[in-house]
Amino acid sequence: MILLLGGTSDSLKIAEKLNEADLAYYLSVVSNYGENLAAAVSKNVVKGRLSTIEMVEFIQKHQVTQLIDATHPYAIEVSKNAMTVCAQFRINYFRFERPSLITEEMIAVKSVKAACEQALNYSGNIYLTTGSKTLAEYLKYLPKERIVARVLPTVEVLEAVDKLEIPTGQIEALKGPFSKELNRELLIHNHAGVMITKESGHAGGFIEKTNACKDLNIPCIVIQRERLDYPKKFSSIERLVDQVKKG
Repeated sequence: MILLLGGTSDSLKIAEKLNEADLAYYLSVVSNYGENLAAAVSKNVVKGRLSTIEMVEFIQKHQVTQLIDATHPYAIEVSKNAMTVCAQFRINYFRFERPSLITEEMIAVKSVKAACEQALNYSGNIYLTTGSKTLAEYLKYLPKERIVARVLPTVEVLEAVDKLEIPTGQIEALKGPFSKELNRELLIHNHAGVMITKESGHAGGFIEKTNACKDLNIPCIVIQRERLDYPKKFSSIERLVDQVKKG
Protein backbone atom coordinates (compact mmCIF):
# COMPACT_ATOMS: atom_id res chain seq x y z
CA MET A 1 0.00 0.00 0.00
CA ILE A 2 1.10 3.56 -0.79
CA LEU A 3 0.50 6.62 1.38
CA LEU A 4 0.43 9.84 -0.64
CA LEU A 5 0.77 12.97 1.49
CA GLY A 6 -1.10 15.66 -0.42
CA GLY A 7 -1.88 19.34 -0.09
CA THR A 8 -0.84 20.60 -3.53
CA SER A 9 -2.17 20.44 -7.06
CA ASP A 10 0.84 18.25 -7.80
CA SER A 11 -0.45 15.60 -5.40
CA LEU A 12 -3.68 15.38 -7.40
CA LYS A 13 -1.70 14.85 -10.60
CA ILE A 14 0.36 12.15 -8.87
CA ALA A 15 -2.87 10.48 -7.73
CA GLU A 16 -4.13 10.44 -11.30
CA LYS A 17 -0.90 8.75 -12.43
CA LEU A 18 -1.21 6.18 -9.65
CA ASN A 19 -4.76 5.50 -10.86
CA GLU A 20 -3.49 4.97 -14.40
CA ALA A 21 -0.87 2.56 -13.08
CA ASP A 22 -3.55 0.73 -11.05
CA LEU A 23 -1.59 1.18 -7.83
CA ALA A 24 -3.39 1.08 -4.47
CA TYR A 25 -2.92 4.17 -2.31
CA TYR A 26 -4.40 6.47 0.33
CA LEU A 27 -4.36 10.22 -0.28
CA SER A 28 -3.90 12.24 2.90
CA VAL A 29 -5.13 15.85 3.03
CA VAL A 30 -5.56 18.38 5.84
CA SER A 31 -8.55 20.62 5.05
CA ASN A 32 -12.15 20.31 3.86
CA TYR A 33 -11.09 22.16 0.73
CA GLY A 34 -8.35 19.63 0.08
CA GLU A 35 -10.74 16.78 0.73
CA ASN A 36 -13.20 18.08 -1.86
CA LEU A 37 -10.48 18.34 -4.50
CA ALA A 38 -8.99 14.95 -3.61
CA ALA A 39 -12.35 13.17 -3.76
CA ALA A 40 -12.52 13.93 -7.48
CA VAL A 41 -9.45 11.78 -8.19
CA SER A 42 -9.22 9.27 -5.34
CA LYS A 43 -11.63 6.93 -3.57
CA ASN A 44 -9.35 6.56 -0.54
CA VAL A 45 -9.04 10.04 0.96
CA VAL A 46 -7.94 10.55 4.55
CA LYS A 47 -8.61 14.00 6.07
CA GLY A 48 -6.74 15.40 9.02
CA ARG A 49 -3.24 16.51 9.92
CA LEU A 50 -1.21 13.40 10.78
CA SER A 51 1.07 13.72 13.79
CA THR A 52 4.12 11.47 13.94
CA ILE A 53 2.27 8.99 16.17
CA GLU A 54 -0.81 9.01 13.93
CA MET A 55 1.35 8.49 10.87
CA VAL A 56 2.99 5.47 12.49
CA GLU A 57 -0.40 4.03 13.44
CA PHE A 58 -1.76 4.58 9.94
CA ILE A 59 1.26 2.95 8.31
CA GLN A 60 1.03 -0.08 10.55
CA LYS A 61 -2.73 -0.45 10.21
CA HIS A 62 -2.75 -0.21 6.42
CA GLN A 63 0.57 -1.98 5.81
CA VAL A 64 2.08 0.96 3.97
CA THR A 65 5.31 0.06 2.20
CA GLN A 66 5.88 3.26 0.21
CA LEU A 67 5.28 6.91 1.06
CA ILE A 68 5.09 9.77 -1.44
CA ASP A 69 5.56 13.20 0.09
CA ALA A 70 3.81 15.75 -2.15
CA THR A 71 3.02 18.21 0.62
CA HIS A 72 3.35 21.95 0.21
CA PRO A 73 6.97 23.17 -0.09
CA TYR A 74 6.54 25.02 3.20
CA ALA A 75 5.06 22.10 5.18
CA ILE A 76 8.56 21.36 6.43
CA GLU A 77 7.62 19.64 9.69
CA VAL A 78 5.37 17.14 7.90
CA SER A 79 8.22 16.20 5.58
CA LYS A 80 10.66 15.86 8.48
CA ASN A 81 8.22 13.61 10.36
CA ALA A 82 7.57 11.50 7.27
CA MET A 83 11.28 10.95 6.64
CA THR A 84 11.85 9.97 10.26
CA VAL A 85 8.99 7.48 10.26
CA CYS A 86 10.03 5.96 6.93
CA ALA A 87 13.59 5.50 8.12
CA GLN A 88 12.36 3.90 11.34
CA PHE A 89 10.15 1.36 9.57
CA ARG A 90 12.33 0.97 6.45
CA ILE A 91 9.63 2.30 4.15
CA ASN A 92 10.49 3.77 0.76
CA TYR A 93 10.25 7.57 0.95
CA PHE A 94 9.84 9.61 -2.23
CA ARG A 95 9.68 13.40 -2.28
CA PHE A 96 8.10 15.38 -5.10
CA GLU A 97 9.30 18.98 -5.16
CA ARG A 98 8.85 21.72 -7.70
CA PRO A 99 12.13 23.15 -9.03
CA SER A 100 13.17 26.60 -7.82
CA LEU A 101 12.32 29.51 -10.14
CA ILE A 102 13.92 32.35 -8.19
CA THR A 103 15.93 34.78 -10.32
CA GLU A 104 18.38 37.55 -9.45
CA GLU A 105 15.82 40.32 -10.01
CA MET A 106 13.66 38.98 -7.15
CA ILE A 107 14.30 39.81 -3.51
CA ALA A 108 14.86 36.43 -1.87
CA VAL A 109 14.45 36.13 1.90
CA LYS A 110 14.22 33.25 4.37
CA SER A 111 11.46 34.30 6.74
CA VAL A 112 8.23 36.27 7.11
CA LYS A 113 10.03 38.79 9.34
CA ALA A 114 12.74 39.36 6.74
CA ALA A 115 10.11 39.75 4.01
CA CYS A 116 8.30 42.39 6.06
CA GLU A 117 11.51 44.29 6.75
CA GLN A 118 12.17 44.44 3.01
CA ALA A 119 8.58 45.44 2.20
CA LEU A 120 8.73 48.44 4.54
CA ASN A 121 11.40 49.94 2.28
CA TYR A 122 8.72 50.65 -0.30
CA SER A 123 5.66 52.88 -0.38
CA GLY A 124 2.16 51.80 -1.38
CA ASN A 125 0.13 48.79 -0.29
CA ILE A 126 1.81 45.49 0.49
CA TYR A 127 0.16 42.74 -1.57
CA LEU A 128 0.37 39.34 0.14
CA THR A 129 -0.07 36.19 -1.94
CA THR A 130 1.21 33.87 0.78
CA GLY A 131 -2.14 32.48 1.93
CA SER A 132 -3.99 32.72 5.23
CA LYS A 133 -1.99 30.43 7.53
CA THR A 134 0.79 32.94 8.22
CA LEU A 135 -1.32 36.09 7.96
CA ALA A 136 -1.26 36.66 11.73
CA GLU A 137 2.54 36.64 11.64
CA TYR A 138 2.60 39.45 9.06
CA LEU A 139 0.49 41.57 11.39
CA LYS A 140 3.33 41.48 13.91
CA TYR A 141 5.62 43.38 11.56
CA LEU A 142 3.44 45.34 9.11
CA PRO A 143 0.92 48.14 9.55
CA LYS A 144 -2.51 46.53 9.13
CA GLU A 145 -3.77 49.40 6.97
CA ARG A 146 -1.12 48.73 4.31
CA ILE A 147 -1.89 45.01 3.89
CA VAL A 148 -3.94 43.53 1.06
CA ALA A 149 -4.13 39.74 1.37
CA ARG A 150 -5.21 37.21 -1.23
CA VAL A 151 -6.68 34.06 0.31
CA LEU A 152 -8.79 31.07 -0.66
CA PRO A 153 -12.58 31.67 -0.61
CA THR A 154 -13.43 28.88 1.85
CA VAL A 155 -15.52 29.22 4.99
CA GLU A 156 -12.72 28.04 7.29
CA VAL A 157 -10.21 30.48 5.77
CA LEU A 158 -12.58 33.45 5.89
CA GLU A 159 -13.52 32.69 9.49
CA ALA A 160 -9.84 32.58 10.45
CA VAL A 161 -9.14 35.86 8.63
CA ASP A 162 -12.16 37.52 10.23
CA LYS A 163 -10.68 36.89 13.67
CA LEU A 164 -7.66 39.00 12.66
CA GLU A 165 -9.97 42.00 12.17
CA ILE A 166 -8.57 42.95 8.79
CA PRO A 167 -11.09 45.14 6.92
CA THR A 168 -12.95 43.22 4.20
CA GLY A 169 -11.77 45.77 1.63
CA GLN A 170 -8.23 44.53 2.21
CA ILE A 171 -9.06 40.85 1.68
CA GLU A 172 -9.33 39.26 -1.75
CA ALA A 173 -10.94 35.83 -1.48
CA LEU A 174 -10.16 34.28 -4.84
CA LYS A 175 -9.35 30.84 -6.18
CA GLY A 176 -6.63 30.46 -8.79
CA PRO A 177 -5.07 29.77 -11.14
CA PHE A 178 -4.34 33.40 -11.97
CA SER A 179 -2.94 34.55 -15.29
CA LYS A 180 -0.20 37.17 -15.49
CA GLU A 181 -2.80 39.60 -16.80
CA LEU A 182 -5.14 39.03 -13.86
CA ASN A 183 -2.30 39.36 -11.37
CA ARG A 184 -1.31 42.58 -13.08
CA GLU A 185 -4.81 44.04 -12.83
CA LEU A 186 -5.13 43.05 -9.17
CA LEU A 187 -1.84 44.75 -8.35
CA ILE A 188 -2.98 47.93 -10.08
CA HIS A 189 -6.44 47.82 -8.52
CA ASN A 190 -4.98 47.47 -5.03
CA HIS A 191 -2.36 50.21 -5.49
CA ALA A 192 0.35 47.72 -4.66
CA GLY A 193 3.82 49.09 -4.10
CA VAL A 194 5.37 45.69 -3.38
CA MET A 195 4.36 42.02 -3.46
CA ILE A 196 5.30 39.28 -1.03
CA THR A 197 4.95 35.72 -2.28
CA LYS A 198 6.40 32.27 -1.69
CA GLU A 199 8.63 30.02 -3.78
CA SER A 200 5.73 27.87 -4.94
CA GLY A 201 6.85 26.84 -8.43
CA HIS A 202 4.93 26.57 -11.70
CA ALA A 203 1.91 24.80 -10.21
CA GLY A 204 1.51 27.55 -7.62
CA GLY A 205 1.31 30.30 -10.23
CA PHE A 206 4.71 31.68 -9.23
CA ILE A 207 5.77 32.76 -12.72
CA GLU A 208 2.49 34.54 -13.42
CA LYS A 209 2.80 36.53 -10.18
CA THR A 210 6.45 37.48 -10.60
CA ASN A 211 6.04 38.38 -14.28
CA ALA A 212 3.15 40.68 -13.38
CA CYS A 213 5.42 42.47 -10.91
CA LYS A 214 8.13 42.69 -13.55
CA ASP A 215 5.70 44.27 -16.04
CA LEU A 216 4.70 46.91 -13.51
CA ASN A 217 8.19 47.41 -12.10
CA ILE A 218 6.93 46.41 -8.66
CA PRO A 219 9.45 44.79 -6.29
CA CYS A 220 8.72 41.10 -5.69
CA ILE A 221 9.84 39.65 -2.37
CA VAL A 222 10.06 35.85 -2.34
CA ILE A 223 10.18 33.77 0.83
CA GLN A 224 12.43 30.83 0.04
CA ARG A 225 11.50 27.34 1.13
CA GLU A 226 13.77 25.59 3.58
CA ARG A 227 16.11 23.12 1.91
CA LEU A 228 15.95 19.61 3.34
CA ASP A 229 18.21 16.67 2.60
CA TYR A 230 15.63 14.38 0.99
CA PRO A 231 16.81 10.79 0.37
CA LYS A 232 14.93 10.49 -2.95
CA LYS A 233 13.65 13.65 -4.63
CA PHE A 234 11.85 14.04 -7.95
CA SER A 235 10.66 17.04 -9.95
CA SER A 236 9.06 14.87 -12.64
CA ILE A 237 5.80 13.11 -11.77
CA GLU A 238 6.38 10.49 -14.47
CA ARG A 239 9.81 9.56 -13.10
CA LEU A 240 8.46 9.50 -9.57
CA VAL A 241 5.65 7.09 -10.42
CA ASP A 242 8.02 4.91 -12.46
CA GLN A 243 10.22 4.57 -9.37
CA VAL A 244 7.22 3.78 -7.17
CA LYS A 245 6.22 1.01 -9.59
CA LYS A 246 9.64 -0.59 -9.08
CA GLY A 247 9.02 -0.57 -5.33
